[in-house]
Amino acid sequence: MRSAPTILHLDMDAFYASVEQASKPSLRGKAVIVGGLGPRGVVATASYEARVLGVHSAMPMSQARRLAPNAAYLVPRFALYRSISDQVMALLRALSPLVEPLSLDEAFVDLEAGGTAWDERSARLSGTKLRADIRAVTGLTGSVGLAASKMLAKIASEEAKPDGLVVIEPGTERAMLEPMPVRTLPGVGPATGDHLRRAGIHTVGEIAEAGEDELVRLLGKAHGHALYAMALARDDRPVVAERETKSVSVEDTYDVDIHDRVRVGLEVQRLADRCVRRLRGAGLSGRTIVLKVRRYDFSTLTRSETLRGPTDDPAVVREAAARLLDSVDTTGGVRLLGVGVSGLADYTQEDLFAQAAGGAGEETPEGEEPETAPEPRPGTPAERRWPAGHDVRHAEHGHGWVQGSGLGRVTVRFETPGSAPGRVKTFRVDDPALEPADPLPLVDDPPDLLEATGTRGTPDAPSPPRPLEA
Repeated sequence: MRSAPTILHLDMDAFYASVEQASKPSLRGKAVIVGGLGPRGVVATASYEARVLGVHSAMPMSQARRLAPNAAYLVPRFALYRSISDQVMALLRALSPLVEPLSLDEAFVDLEAGGTAWDERSARLSGTKLRADIRAVTGLTGSVGLAASKMLAKIASEEAKPDGLVVIEPGTERAMLEPMPVRTLPGVGPATGDHLRRAGIHTVGEIAEAGEDELVRLLGKAHGHALYAMALARDDRPVVAERETKSVSVEDTYDVDIHDRVRVGLEVQRLADRCVRRLRGAGLSGRTIVLKVRRYDFSTLTRSETLRGPTDDPAVVREAAARLLDSVDTTGGVRLLGVGVSGLADYTQEDLFAQAAGGAGEETPEGEEPETAPEPRPGTPAERRWPAGHDVRHAEHGHGWVQGSGLGRVTVRFETPGSAPGRVKTFRVDDPALEPADPLPLVDDPPDLLEATGTRGTPDAPSPPRPLEA
């Protein structure tokens, strides 16, 4: 491990919910829950006000509504979240060329590789300035952890939440880790945690005391070795700047099981088109088409078909997905469908109509995954065109957002990120004066910090000491 805390972990605070609060003045300081709003939806993010009430991510939305009946429940606006994430990642890349994004709101940064930090003082300055820059550019807050390894930097950022900065100085790691619960360590989920608890191991210090042989006996060779090393604060994993995209996929979970085979086929075609749009947006193509079907009894199947060459042609992907569906029994109903493309390349096969070299793949059962809300679908009934929380514009009243819709009506609150809490009005869902709108920026005229500071470095930090020449 390093001798200085020069690995930084950034975790934006309750990211989706914080974006919604920043863009909607009437929701600031109130419980906000973002996720799938149907009976099978799950919570994607809950604001800190909602977390106090017991709501957390991956919780079934039905349970969240029981815990927080008066919260604001909103459908995700992923395009807006991605655009803000891009701003944050640009600030990170100004610190170092080695940035490892983990998700839209989380990333590691190797400050030493960027020449931004070389000791505890310069690392702290970099983290402090980063938090200020994020607030200036996006209006949001992020928590920063600084340590000599990735594992410890992530633990530090969790300790810093919300809106804080924690530095773990080299040499203090073991003392800091020892009293922490075993679930603090990466890879220790509920099952492993219960297994350790039954063996009388409750803290990270007790993991270290148990010894490597005992952990291997309890958890198996690979997991036992890894857990023992983490308990001793050993982690030499480098920050990896580029993570290879292995697949592009989309999926939808349905509020009510689909029994109509024709409807299932139409949904698969729609998902194939969405997948291709995402594929093309990334400048990629792929050879293997994958269909995912979760049936009424929660059994999940995947089928795949490999083409002779990579493609981004929607007709080819639709046809392959339809062939895969032919081999799946949907009797009893379908609760989730997904279409993906893997075997990615940055070029396409000239013969776009090259078909599969072989037949459909074998059934593969999968573990359960959190089920999230589908993005709004064009052409669905009028009420579905007005997702809660999404932006609208009225010819007379201006910009607003949907508070809710149903029974042929849509309720809109008219306000903008920079306004006072706005007024509420209700319209017919087919009111010609009301139309969907693009989100407004959270911050008016944000400073161009990349231009001001250059591509790298921390202006307030002193230059690193130069090595003595021979």
